[in-house]
Amino acid sequence: MLRTTLAVLLVAHAPAAFSGARQVTHGNDSDPSFAPDGRRMVVVTFINGREQLSILNVDGTERKVLTTGPEDHEDPAWSPDDRHIAYVLKGADSEVIHTMDTDGSHDRPLTPAAQRAIHPAWSRDSARILYCTDDDLKPPLKNTSEIYSIDLATLTAKPIISGGVNTYPSLSPDGTRIAFRRMLPENNSEVFLAASDGTRIRNLTNHPAFDGWPDWSPDGQRIAFASNRAGNHKIYVMNPDGSGVRLLADTPGRGTAPRWSSDGSEIFFTVCQRDSTGPHCEIYSDFPPERRAPHVPAPARR
Repeated sequence: MLRTTLAVLLVAHAPAAFSGARQVTHGNDSDPSFAPDGRRMVVVTFINGREQLSILNVDGTERKVLTTGPEDHEDPAWSPDDRHIAYVLKGADSEVIHTMDTDGSHDRPLTPAAQRAIHPAWSRDSARILYCTDDDLKPPLKNTSEIYSIDLATLTAKPIISGGVNTYPSLSPDGTRIAFRRMLPENNSEVFLAASDGTRIRNLTNHPAFDGWPDWSPDGQRIAFASNRAGNHKIYVMNPDGSGVRLLADTPGRGTAPRWSSDGSEIFFTVCQRDSTGPHCEIYSDFPPERRAPHVPAPARR
């Protein structure tokens, strides 16, 4: 999903310096999701024109490619019980959420092909997956999309949030709240918050920029998100009530899809830029603002 819109969203520019962020991967990778032990991550890797899933150490080493084939594999999400990886299998006219074991075996579809389901997100007990329907059926126009919850024991899905364009659900660690992206008129995208049953919906970011891609910190005290409020899309962090917005990293290219590490000590995110071969994505990381060492200015020259 991320790469399919890059051709129209990226503009060519010279590389610029990252302010503290470090590049983690070097294999045309995006969309990380972390194992509960914090040592490994599953990512989307662009291989021979297709999106496949790979597992790497969190430092980008020891790559193992999990998937092959002619279809794209998107939106990976590692289950909290360390047993499964959820992802989207994207065909010419279908988007189906699947799960598989972390070694790539025992693959099974969860959602009907006609629904066009994307962006799976696990509940803390690994018993449910939140997901949304595709809002980009006829880009660049947006279409109505809903957020669902599917019970993995019964494969019963029920709508939670509807009315408008609702995507990128992220369930809080205590399971009581859902952060998500909602499109408003005039192409305004905001991060919203709702109770886990879809009630008490309110706008967190409330900014004229394009805000989205929310992700909860493991302790439930912060939400990372992406915004183009300073030009290119960059990664920000805020409190769960929308206050205390701070820029994480001043990055070139298009920075989106932030993901907290399992222990909350780092935030990983995808940066896409255009090079001589076309759009190219890699995963970077940076420390949350509260974990950074104080800046010590260099001594003045005499």
